Amino acid sequence: MSESVRPSRRRSRSRRRRRARLRRALLGALVVTSLLLVAGGWVGFRGWQARAHLLNAAGLARELSAQVLGGDHERAQRTLAALQEQSGAARSATADPGWSVGRRTPFAGDDLGAVRQIAVAVDDLARQAFPTLLRADLASLVPAGGRLDVDRLRTVSADLATVDDVVQRTRRDLATVHADGLVSQVRQAVSGLRGELDQLADLTAAVDQGARLLPPLLGADGKRTYLLVSQNPAELRATGGMFGAYALIEAEKGQVRMGKQGSSSSLGRFTPPLSLPKEVRALWTDLPGIYPADVNLTPHFPTAASLYREMFRRKTGTKVDGVLAVDPVVLSYLLKATGPVLVPGGVPLASDTAVRTLLNETYQRLDTREQDAFFAASAAAVFDTLFKKNVDSKVLLSVFARAVEERRILFWSARPEEQRTLGDSRMAGALPEQDTVPTVGVFLNDGSGAKLGYYLRPAATLTVGECRPDGRRELRLRVTLHSTAPKSGLSESVLGLARAGDPYTVRTLVSVFSPTGGTVVDVRLDGAETAVGSGTERRRQVATANVEVGPGASRTLQVTVLTGKKTGTGQAELWLTPTATPWTTQVETAPSCDQ
Repeated sequence: MSESVRPSRRRSRSRRRRRARLRRALLGALVVTSLLLVAGGWVGFRGWQARAHLLNAAGLARELSAQVLGGDHERAQRTLAALQEQSGAARSATADPGWSVGRRTPFAGDDLGAVRQIAVAVDDLARQAFPTLLRADLASLVPAGGRLDVDRLRTVSADLATVDDVVQRTRRDLATVHADGLVSQVRQAVSGLRGELDQLADLTAAVDQGARLLPPLLGADGKRTYLLVSQNPAELRATGGMFGAYALIEAEKGQVRMGKQGSSSSLGRFTPPLSLPKEVRALWTDLPGIYPADVNLTPHFPTAASLYREMFRRKTGTKVDGVLAVDPVVLSYLLKATGPVLVPGGVPLASDTAVRTLLNETYQRLDTREQDAFFAASAAAVFDTLFKKNVDSKVLLSVFARAVEERRILFWSARPEEQRTLGDSRMAGALPEQDTVPTVGVFLNDGSGAKLGYYLRPAATLTVGECRPDGRRELRLRVTLHSTAPKSGLSESVLGLARAGDPYTVRTLVSVFSPTGGTVVDVRLDGAETAVGSGTERRRQVATANVEVGPGASRTLQVTVLTGKKTGTGQAELWLTPTATPWTTQVETAPSCDQ
């Protein structure tokens, strides 16, 4: 063979090898593509199945909730069985190998992982929480025949603790899902389930605490005495309203009776002032230690309640075991369960008119002494009816949960071990020294010396802003106060001291509390710089601005705050003073700083 032929043959063999490699590569690509198409189609089919099952489960869960609260056990058992079937099918549809492979893909993986966690969360609730909650029979845990069955509460306490553990764990697991990069449908599903879980977690935590605390609180181990105080949002204070009327509550073996009634004004003033935390005195001088009506200038309810208890002891010689605070809005909620109540003197109180009657009409037609007596009698009449009449358990549990969510029912125990059990729950009204989510507080205190708070319509928007190099996060707060007060025609009792000058102008001291470890950077009123008082309370920086609003007018505070260090989350929360008319609120979140 000549030398000239050999290179040609070598080139031919090389071309054949390249073509063979190309054919193998194309065949491999075709196989992979086919597998991906098949897997993608399978995952899409399973996703369609999971979506259908989850939608069915969501509707069944809402039905079950209503049936559990309403005590309809027979229907609830059937609904629970159907819910478990749907949630189990959704969990199965998101657990096969194809789905697991899909979760590792760069584009759809996060979405498939989120759907899987939703399915697991719903199924865990259906199998581990709801059956136990159904066995506990919440409807049987409301007062009946003037008595609460404290022995039964103790019997079901362990079951209710188990329910709360499952719900809280599920809530934490779902919180690990990064929703920012998900497709809109999945993101909305995650957000919706989180909202439902937040409400459920608040309810189960309150029920768990109630089952542990109520037996001793209601005198299962010996008689207890409490102060029931009515907060008056017509004259705002940080926790809701000025402490006005009070009544003694006596509890023994689950039986509750109303005792002596009176008003805060009858307790007088205290000189020298009661001892105050240094931070509270720096913000509000000695006022909370002098006047019973000013103990809750601070939003930290344990401080306010302990001051009021000591004032009551010094004035009457009676040492109570705790303080329970409610407002007329709570009474209006409770009246939905009890029906209308007749207050001594012949005045009827109904759910849809109670707030107007107590916070407005009373001041127009009664003098100060008659007002205090009417407030005390109204609260006593509602609570007396609540504990003596067989009420609609579904309605009662629903309105109680709403009142706790809005921080309109607050309780402080003078016994440290019981107060520790309450912890940082909404009912405790304790301003935490450490945030789980950056929380901005907006607390209102009347500066008019009047009863014009009834006419305020508040709104607040909190927007999560930029991430800073030092790890802090900027939050932008916008608070608007609108007054619906008329320009004339109000009684002297409503207009009060008129410290704003014009008696129809509402003066409100708006205190903005930063997140723990955070800072208030800038405060503007209607776009212009404004003077503010400043201080700290419980590791939060505080800025207080005086906002005066004329009849029919609106004023807006714009506040920039920073979170504490190393807070990369895009979430934020608002804590607001409960008012006669609920706030209009919006929280605008953002992606986390590490995304």
